[in-house]
Amino acid sequence: MSKTRCAIAALTIIFLSFSAASAQQLVPPPGRPTVPAAPKAAAPSPRASSCHNGASFDRFLADVKQQAVTAGVSQRTIAEASPYLVYDQGIVNRDRGQRVFGQLFTEFAGRMAAPYRMQNGQQHIKKYAAAFARAEKEYGVPPAVIAAFWGLESDFGANMGNLPTLKSLVSLAYDCRRSEMFVGETIAALKIIDRGDLHPDEMIGSWAGELGQTQFLPVHYVNYAVDYDGDGRRDLLRSPADVIGSTANYIANGLKWRRGEPWLEEVKVPQNLPWDKTDLTVREPRSTWAQLGVTYPDGRPLPNDNLAASVLLPMGRFGPAFMAYANFAAYTEWNNSLIYSTTAGYLASRIAGAAPMRKPAQPVPQLPFHELKELQQLLVRAGFNVGKVDGVLGQQSRAAVKAMQIKHGLPADSWPTAELLARMRGGTAQAQPAGTVR
Repeated sequence: MSKTRCAIAALTIIFLSFSAASAQQLVPPPGRPTVPAAPKAAAPSPRASSCHNGASFDRFLADVKQQAVTAGVSQRTIAEASPYLVYDQGIVNRDRGQRVFGQLFTEFAGRMAAPYRMQNGQQHIKKYAAAFARAEKEYGVPPAVIAAFWGLESDFGANMGNLPTLKSLVSLAYDCRRSEMFVGETIAALKIIDRGDLHPDEMIGSWAGELGQTQFLPVHYVNYAVDYDGDGRRDLLRSPADVIGSTANYIANGLKWRRGEPWLEEVKVPQNLPWDKTDLTVREPRSTWAQLGVTYPDGRPLPNDNLAASVLLPMGRFGPAFMAYANFAAYTEWNNSLIYSTTAGYLASRIAGAAPMRKPAQPVPQLPFHELKELQQLLVRAGFNVGKVDGVLGQQSRAAVKAMQIKHGLPADSWPTAELLARMRGGTAQAQPAGTVR
């Protein structure tokens, strides 16, 4: 849900492990859910204490509890939560073994922004019309934007995860990779209990510690959850009104949504477009894009105004094209995977009534996994930071590809091609790094 969240669940192009596409359906029974039975937790690995001055998990946990008390958490809550604050090496192993997905955008969006999810979003907007109208009035976030995240994150509450949140958080806190961050999330989870929003045994979610129907990390839950149904609790597990209001609050105030402005629209681009301008870092008035020949898919001209936007080509010049406005930054902030963020923005546009995106006129050439990985290795050798060499086209790899396309006089649409790979295999002189792009 943010760049911090993406360090947990996305890295560069990772779709959420408990998304509607990959998680088994979990429909909570009425009343308070109970912690599912689980195998006995494995002991911490020997290296787990290396970043805690050799402290055992029990000693580390005592320190976390003291930090929570200092932050205002009551002793009563500490005692109530303690049975759930146990270490599970399996959670850490899961975190370290996250799978990455290098799918084409059209494949991913076709599955995740399928017509049934669009229709479910529209039905939920009608069903909870009062809450959506209130959220739009108070926060300026359109119902379709909220509904798209709701559908992608949990299929409207059907897939929220089935693991004890406190166990996940404290296990990841003891691990050395993001210890400070997860200590903060653990304390935030205790604050949720302390203010009466949830009980410890209700806190069931993803392995990464996210909670609720739009998968809030505890810090976001504490900062942005609102009581929209007036029952005195902020319940993002079972209250649709609370989910709607809280998600709107986070998008508006956490992600800085701009009231009344668009987010993502499909466009048609001419074959003579200056491809080096098709980048989220390049923003031009719509009037400028219109002069360059960019139109709506049906040929209608863009408005001749000064509203700034970027042309986004998630699959290069032969794939779909979108006009990404300032509000699209909320999507990349929610999840910095370009495939996920573009899919979320596209789904929101479909829920709002936009037509399905056009299919490419011909198959978009895609390098196979081993060649994409080889290209990344060549880019690293040329002095670029592409992040992890994993055969997945993340933002850093796209920026490096664009720089090398410019160097070799190729269309600079940031999409890796066999021609670029052949040029780089030819042993050309090293390029100057374009810097670290995140």
